[in-house]
Amino acid sequence: MSDAPTYEIDPQAFWADPYPDLKRMREKYPVAYVPQLGATLITRRDDIFVNEKKIEIFSSDQPEGLMTQLMGQNLMRKDGKPHMDERKAIFPTVSPRTVKTVWKEEFERVTTEVLDIIQPLGKADMARDIARRISAEALRVVTGLATVSWEDMDRFSQGMIDGCANYSGDPEVEANCHKCTQEIEACIDEMIPILEQAPNTSLLSVALQSGMSQEQIYANVKLAISGGQNEMRDVISGVIWALLNHPDQLKEVITGDVPWLNAFEEYSRWISPVGMSPRRVNQTYELHGVTLEPEDRVFFMFGSGNRDKEIFEKPEEFDIHQDYSASIALGAGPHFCAGAFVARCLIADVALPMIFERLKGLRLDGETTFGGWAFRGPLNMPVVWDA
Repeated sequence: MSDAPTYEIDPQAFWADPYPDLKRMREKYPVAYVPQLGATLITRRDDIFVNEKKIEIFSSDQPEGLMTQLMGQNLMRKDGKPHMDERKAIFPTVSPRTVKTVWKEEFERVTTEVLDIIQPLGKADMARDIARRISAEALRVVTGLATVSWEDMDRFSQGMIDGCANYSGDPEVEANCHKCTQEIEACIDEMIPILEQAPNTSLLSVALQSGMSQEQIYANVKLAISGGQNEMRDVISGVIWALLNHPDQLKEVITGDVPWLNAFEEYSRWISPVGMSPRRVNQTYELHGVTLEPEDRVFFMFGSGNRDKEIFEKPEEFDIHQDYSASIALGAGPHFCAGAFVARCLIADVALPMIFERLKGLRLDGETTFGGWAFRGPLNMPVVWDA
């Protein structure tokens, strides 16, 4: 085990707002062992940016890790050639060309359908009723799981996300995660003969065409659901919340003076939807005077690195004019988010401009609460508009 200094947290307070603790760790204990999480946290941006690339030291292959145990060994839990082989296999689904020629039109369609239902109501919860549904409907199309309802898609994602962040070992959370993964496998099995007869650019279809094994297909479709729903849902509602709290910045993106993409990227830096990524130490390594030993569990804290005052001019503020180019919200190494082009298109090109265009006079109608540290986003967000 490493000789890192111990830093104690209150798990409930850390889940509600991890940033005060992360700031103290960055400043005083940049490599710290947190017993409540059973891991050593690396919290400075440049340490994460440099060391995430050292796969010979910080391995994503974690046989005992929660994601592997609960969801199977997907491409995010592989290194080197095995990782790149699976990443290459799914690329036809997530490539910039496919996003532009196939998915953008589909995203516009599903977003229009959702807003047609929501707009006459005049009020809703942005996180639960709008962002959750838009992202889930989009994910149904991209994954190829046409028989899954949007409600189940969201439920599957949340169940796996909760399971992968279940470092306290709650048996009910684990059981629910297993239930969700079993249901996903059944849905995949149902769609396979359909997609074999009528192949398309969806993830499941492309994976089948690539020759992936059943185990690989199961694991990687689960990965797409866990991240593809949770992160896009949280960023859609989170960006809207941030802009409504910064009306001058909102005006600039609505008028086109600043691209919607700036709002997406800056929010993802400020409140990173994926707050951390785990690694297994593969060989003895020293960082900031701390010796990490083989089999130590390390968390690269993306959400902390994105608020590093040594890197960002206004790390604690949301500002669409800020230079966010050093953000590591989507990763910093070979495991850079494979769905980045999909996310940018759905959120920045489609959902954000369409929501503000259709829901005239959109405004907050109560308190918005956030939660999470491994994955973070709005839990509720009541809004009203001029119906």
